[in-house]
Amino acid sequence: MTLPQTSKSRSRFLRDLAVTAGSLLAASAVAFLYRSLANNTVNIAILYMLAIVTIARNTSGYFWGIAASVASVIAVNFFFTYPFFSLNFSLAGYPLTFIGMLAITLITSTTTTHLSEQTRLNREREQMLMEAEKERMRANLLRAISHDLRTPLTGIIGASATYLENGAALGEEEKRQLIQNVHEDGEWLLNMVENLLSITRISENGDAKITKTVEAVEEVMAEAITRLKKRIPDANVQVTMPDELILAPMDPTLIEQVLINLMENALRHSHSQKPIECRIFTQNGFVCFSVYDFGVGIDPDRLATIFDGDSSRENQSRDAAKGMGIGLSICKTIVTAHGGAIEARNHREGAVFTFTLPLEGTETRSGE
Repeated sequence: MTLPQTSKSRSRFLRDLAVTAGSLLAASAVAFLYRSLANNTVNIAILYMLAIVTIARNTSGYFWGIAASVASVIAVNFFFTYPFFSLNFSLAGYPLTFIGMLAITLITSTTTTHLSEQTRLNREREQMLMEAEKERMRANLLRAISHDLRTPLTGIIGASATYLENGAALGEEEKRQLIQNVHEDGEWLLNMVENLLSITRISENGDAKITKTVEAVEEVMAEAITRLKKRIPDANVQVTMPDELILAPMDPTLIEQVLINLMENALRHSHSQKPIECRIFTQNGFVCFSVYDFGVGIDPDRLATIFDGDSSRENQSRDAAKGMGIGLSICKTIVTAHGGAIEARNHREGAVFTFTLPLEGTETRSGE
C-alpha cells in the first residue's frame, strides 16, 4: 500500500487507520472480558467479525477490511487459543477452523466494502445528476433573462427616443401612450428583479436548501393578493379554501412570489373578462394551490416545456413580449426547493396552474 501524498488522502488514511485500530482494540477488550466469564472461541470470533464489518463499512477501499480480517484471525489464535500468547495453527481441528474463519471474515469484509463502495458511487452519481439539473436550470434562466430583459429595455429605449426626437409633433394622447408603455415595461423589469432576488435567496449557499417556518396558508395567500393589487390595482381574484386552518412549512416570501407570478400570468395572458380563481385544498399529505383562468388556454405544444424559462416561442406581440418566461421557471425552482411539484394544464374554459407543498411532518427531499 503506497503512502498517501495529498493532504486529503493523508487525512483519509489516518481516519481509516484510526477506525481500524479502534475497532480491533474494542473487539479485543470485549473478548478479554468475555473470556474471563466463559471460554468460547467461537463467540470471540463473532466479536471480531462484527469489528470487521464495522471497519469495512466505515473505511475506503478493500485494504482495511482484508487487513482487519487477517489481524483478527491472528489475534484469536494468539490471545484466545491454547497455548495462549503464541501462534499455533497445527492443533487438531484448528487449521480448518481458522481457515474457515479467515474465509468467512474475508468474504464478509469484501462484501461489506463492495456495498459501501456502491453506496458511495450511487451518492456521487446522484450528486452529479443534481449538478446537471442545476446547470440545466441555470441555462434556462439565462436564456429567459436574455430574452425578457432585452424586450422591455428595447421598448423603453424606443418609446423614450420617439418622445425626445418627435415630442413637439406628438399629440397628448400619443405622449400619454408612450409614457404608459415605459411605465409598463419598468414595472415588468421590477417584477423580474424580484424574481431574480427570489432565486438568489435559494442559491446563496450554492444549493437548493431554504429555511422553512410553519405558516398559515390563508395568511400567505392574503399577503400575495395584497402585493398583487399594489401592482395591478384592478385585479379580480376569488379564493376558495377549507374552513379549517392549514399550516405548512415554507419560506412565505418565496411562496408569495410563486402565487403572484401565477396570478399575474393569469390576469395578463388569459385575455378573460372573468375573475381568476385560486383554489386551495389538502390531499395525501400535501397542500395544493390551483390558479384557474377562464381565457384562451395554453398551446398544447408548450405544456411540456412551459416551466423551462424559454419565452422565445411565444408570438412577438407586445403582450407576448412580457411573456411568462422567467417567472414560471422561477416558480418551478421555488416549489421544487420546498419538496413540492408544479404542473400546468388546460381545462374546458382556460388554463390552470397547480403546485403542491408538503404539510408539516411529510416533507420530502427536493426532487425534480
